[in-house]
Parts: sequence; structure tokens; C-alpha cells
Amino acid sequence: MTICLIPVLLGFIIPVVQLSQWAIDTASRMLDANFWQLAFNSLLLALCAALVTILAALILSYGKRSIRNKAVQGLINLCAMSYAIPGTIIAVGTLIIFTQLDHTLINVLKSGFKIDSGLLFTGTIFALVFAHTVRFLSLGLQSVGASLAKINQSIDEASSLLGHSPFATLRHVHMPLIRSGLLTATLLVFVEVMKELPATLIMRPFNFNTLAVRAYELASDERLADASSAALAIVVTGIIPVILVNLSINKND
Repeated sequence: MTICLIPVLLGFIIPVVQLSQWAIDTASRMLDANFWQLAFNSLLLALCAALVTILAALILSYGKRSIRNKAVQGLINLCAMSYAIPGTIIAVGTLIIFTQLDHTLINVLKSGFKIDSGLLFTGTIFALVFAHTVRFLSLGLQSVGASLAKINQSIDEASSLLGHSPFATLRHVHMPLIRSGLLTATLLVFVEVMKELPATLIMRPFNFNTLAVRAYELASDERLADASSAALAIVVTGIIPVILVNLSINKND
């Protein structure tokens, strides 16, 4: 028991106690309106990215289940490799794609409609959510795919014989059966996006910061005590979904 407690003590309990002490000492100057704006930005980004990621994972996982085509299944399996790619590389690749798309749209709108639209995608929340979706799609695919794999294929065939379309089968048959799996996948992606730094640091819009970026900036300036509030908020926000996931798993068991 003592040996098992050492990693928890050194990796979690002691750091959280120290962060809590620093957060209390610096609360008067760090817990201001800007902090709560950062918290709102982080929660908004994590929630949007989690919902979009799980929706994409649900569509791809159901497509892999329904379409018996090796090329399609190979492409979906390729999407599952995104988690192995560093966030910095995904951010740079996303910037290249959206920058090229923006320049193409600018040229089309300017030549055809005399409209100077400026950058429509680069440096926006949409591009940031897209990068996070690519980054963490693997988590959604694994969780949703595992839940769908537990449903016997005969249920799909019975639904088809009763006249239901594939979309109706997914909506009325599969989604109620995999509700816990969808919730688990959403919470996992939510936690990952909350603490993701490289992609957010590179692609965030102007005047849009998150708790992770703020903690990194303060820690880089050796202001460790000032960074404690943002770091502790990320820890607390990450623990709550983990507890919910464990409760959901224990309830299902």
C-alpha cells in the first residue's frame, strides 16, 4: 500500500497542496475578472471541441460499422492515428490549410463580387476547434467504436427489415444503447482539451486566452505562485469528469 501511495503522493497530493497554498496567498490579485474570463474561454472551447469531436466520431464509427468497404474502413482507421501526432504539428498543418483556403476565398470574392472579406477562418475559434477535433478524434473513435461493437449486428438487420433508415437506426436504436459510452468519450475529450497547450497556444485568436495558456505564460516568467490559480482550476476541472466517468462505470457494472 505504501509503495502504491508514493506516486500518488509525489505526483498529485503534494503538488495540489502546494498549488492550493499558493492560490490562497495570491487570490486577492489573481482571482479577478480576467481569471473568470479565462475560465469561461476554457470551458467554452473544451465543450465545443468535445461535442464536435464526439459527433464526428459517432458518424465515422457508425460508417465503419455500416459500410463494408476496405478503403472507407482504412481511412477511418487512419483518422484514429491523430492522437499520436503532436499538437504543434496538427496546429501548423491546420494553419496551412485554412490560410490557403482563406486566400482562395479572398481572391474569388474580390474578383467576382468586389468584396474584400479578409481572413474568414484563420485565427478564429472555428479553426481552433477544428484542430482540437483532429487532435482528439482518436479518443472519440475508440470509445464510441467500442460501445457500438457491443451491439449485435442482428439489431441493425432487424431495424432495416422494419423499414428504418440507417440514420433512424442510429438515432433511435444505437444512441440510447451507447449513451454511457458517448458520455464517457465526451468527458475524456473535454478534459484533454482543457489542458491542451501547444495547439491552443499557436492557433488561439487575438485576445483569446485559456487557463492552460495563462498558466504557461506565468510559469515561463518564473511566477509559479501566480500560475497556481490557473493550474489548480485545470486540475479541479479535470478531476470532476474523471469522477463522473468512474461513477458511470461502477453504475454499469
